[in-house]
Parts: sequence; structure tokens; C-alpha cells
Amino acid sequence: MPKTNAPAKKQDSDDPAKPAKPGGDLGRDAFLKLLVAQLRNQDPTAPMKNTEFLAQTAQFTVVEKLTDMATMEQNLLNAQLQLGASNLIGRTVTYTDAEGKEHSGVVSSATFAGSSPTVRVGDTDVALSAVKEVRQTPVTPATPAS
Repeated sequence: MPKTNAPAKKQDSDDPAKPAKPGGDLGRDAFLKLLVAQLRNQDPTAPMKNTEFLAQTAQFTVVEKLTDMATMEQNLLNAQLQLGASNLIGRTVTYTDAEGKEHSGVVSSATFAGSSPTVRVGDTDVALSAVKEVRQTPVTPATPAS
């Protein structure tokens, strides 16, 4: 890639108001901004070769598709967790509380607000990740009406 004598511009990631992405990942917009800046600031006497440009656009496409796949994977994981929590309704579970004590009870509902589903056991909301055991709730025979 040809070197340019263009002055370095302040990047969006230098803005303290915007938190940096973990690991210093470049997002889709940052990648496009870098590519456009490179094209604008290239040396007119030695422009970028077609193969270099094609390689960079192919890299952008790969980054874009990987980002889309990661989003779809996260959506699938969330749906799987919601389904798992829903299937616990009416079952007896054993879970560990914040102090490390084990408790058991029947799941009465599931909540999907937040990053992880929770199940309601008695008067306690329990994170799905805290559930250690799931058992079939014993069925009590109905008493005949007199």
C-alpha cells in the first residue's frame, strides 16, 4: 500500500465520550472510513493497484458477513435460552443462591427481560445459569368431589 503524507486525522475511537470496543475491533463504519481516507490520500503518481483495492473490499465483505453471523448467532442463543427457561415452567429445580446455599422449588414463570432469562421459584427470581438440577414435578392425584 502506498504511503501518504497526509496529516493524521483524529479518529472516532479517540473521542473519550465514545467507549472503545473491546479488543480494539474495527466496526463496519470505521473500516469504510479508513478505506475512503486511504483512497482520498493516496499518491496520485502511484495509485493503489486494482488487486489491493479488491483485496480490501473483499476483507470488508468478510468483516461485514462475520458481524452479521455473530448477530444471528447471538439471536439464536437468546431464543434457545428463552425456550429453555419456558420449558422449566411446572418443573422442580434446584438452584444456588448468591450466598452459595441450595434451594429447590417449582418454577411458576419465566421472564425474558435483560441479558439472561430468569425463572420464578416461589417468591424468588432465579437466573437460568443458577439452576443446577431439573426434575419432573410429582403429580398429586386429584381428590374426587363429594
